Amino acid sequence: MPTDAEQIRTIRSQTLARIAEVSASHKPSYSVNGQSVSWTQYVADLRATVAWCDEQLGSEEPFEIHSQGFT
Repeated sequence: MPTDAEQIRTIRSQTLARIAEVSASHKPSYSVNGQSVSWTQYVADLRATVAWCDEQLGSEEPFEIHSQGFT
């Protein structure tokens, strides 16, 4: 079973691929039978997903805390 980090990397990769697909064939926003489709918002949502993945993966990286005591 993949780890959480591996799953997040997969989500990020798939989302970037979807952004590439959508960007390759620009489509206008439209409304059909009262249902609106905004490609601009869709791409913004995809980019937000990538940003979330980056944030989650960044929190998984090792880090150091430097502190100094005073007496």
